[in-house]
Amino acid sequence: MTDPNVGVTPYWELTFDADGDVNGKQRDRLLQQVAERGVKDLIVFAHGWNNTRSLATRLNDRFFEPIPGLVPKARIGYVGVVWPSMRFTDEPIPDFARSATANAEPGLAKDTLNALLRVFPGRATLIDQIARMLDQQPDGNVALEEYGRLVRLLVELRPEAPQAAFAADTLADGGGPQHEPGMLLGGTADVCREFARALTEVEAGTGAGAGAGAGADGEGVQAAFGLPPVWDGAHELLRQATYFAMKRRAGTVGERGLGRVIGRLAQAAPGLRVHLVGHSFGGRLVSFALRGLPKGVRTVKSVTLLQAAFSHYAFAPRLPHDTRSGGVLRGQQDRVDGPLVCCFSRFDSALGTIYPLASRMAGDDRSAAGLALPRLLGAKWGALGHDGVQAVTGTRTFTLADVLRTKLPVSGCVNVDTSAVVKRGGPPSGAHSDICHRQLAQVVLAAGRIR
Repeated sequence: MTDPNVGVTPYWELTFDADGDVNGKQRDRLLQQVAERGVKDLIVFAHGWNNTRSLATRLNDRFFEPIPGLVPKARIGYVGVVWPSMRFTDEPIPDFARSATANAEPGLAKDTLNALLRVFPGRATLIDQIARMLDQQPDGNVALEEYGRLVRLLVELRPEAPQAAFAADTLADGGGPQHEPGMLLGGTADVCREFARALTEVEAGTGAGAGAGAGADGEGVQAAFGLPPVWDGAHELLRQATYFAMKRRAGTVGERGLGRVIGRLAQAAPGLRVHLVGHSFGGRLVSFALRGLPKGVRTVKSVTLLQAAFSHYAFAPRLPHDTRSGGVLRGQQDRVDGPLVCCFSRFDSALGTIYPLASRMAGDDRSAAGLALPRLLGAKWGALGHDGVQAVTGTRTFTLADVLRTKLPVSGCVNVDTSAVVKRGGPPSGAHSDICHRQLAQVVLAAGRIR
């Protein structure tokens, strides 16, 4: 119930495996103790791409830290969701020690290599081959195509694996077949060059994460800096393929794991008010938990998404560019007995520039060449953490200052522009992990009407 590394109490952890199976002892302890401790409001936080339990726990501690002081009379309990995801160690986490968050080694950093071995057990030989190619950077398209084949093998699943059903953010009416991302199905050399160009934009400060628009087709960046190294793009392909796998896992853990635990909580503590908070892919996890709730359960009183790394159309009944399709979570906001709040920032390079490019290359039209970055890509392939919920009727948008001085809507989707505080972090991810702010904790409390 307590953790020496987490300053709030009562605190519990729920650990899930990649298929959504929960640690039974942790679950049973939570079910028993939450009522015994007289908890009225339970804040459940799901991390995004963190490599270890210790780093995820530190993030939980930093995010939860201001809450007791903001609502000293509230009877709050805290849960940290731990699930097998990873972060490439060149992505900074503001306020965390550099040794814990960054690595300047060329090729594939040692800590990133170890994280890959941990989240893809049994694939050490593949990972070693991928790391060797990134280190040696052989010339020619043939080498790049072989590299793409290895990356595809790393993230592929057996068709019967539970995670195979959780890849999509949007679906055609009646569902549709799940598939591996198009960026891994051919033309690896072109994909790597496109990723390299996008990384150059981020480094130059002209991508969406920098808060400024790119040129019409990125030619200005290339003219100024020359052709970017194609193996930088190959490194980014591995990152994006890995994150595609983490995205599948997040949906699996949410629907098959956390949603079912919340259903059990509703039985064990009928008056309990649950508030779900998720960062990055953790936002996808808590959103899919809504789909996993047993019928009739109204325990979830608010959902707060922090820089959520999935499609801004995930909750849309129809897509603006394809009315035959809709979001995979269409209507799930109605499972919340309160608002679904989406916090976004224009300083998030991971979601503003790289995510839309990767998303488009994961779709049916696999060539991204010639499209503006991020202007044209973002409109169709954007992420919730970059511009909020889109194409959902009734969605209202607030600035962070608005939220801190007024009441949020009591239901439906709500967008909150948090760029005023979520703005720190360097390439390639920008401010994606800049979430440990008192003001964001206040958003969670406002969404849940916790006093």
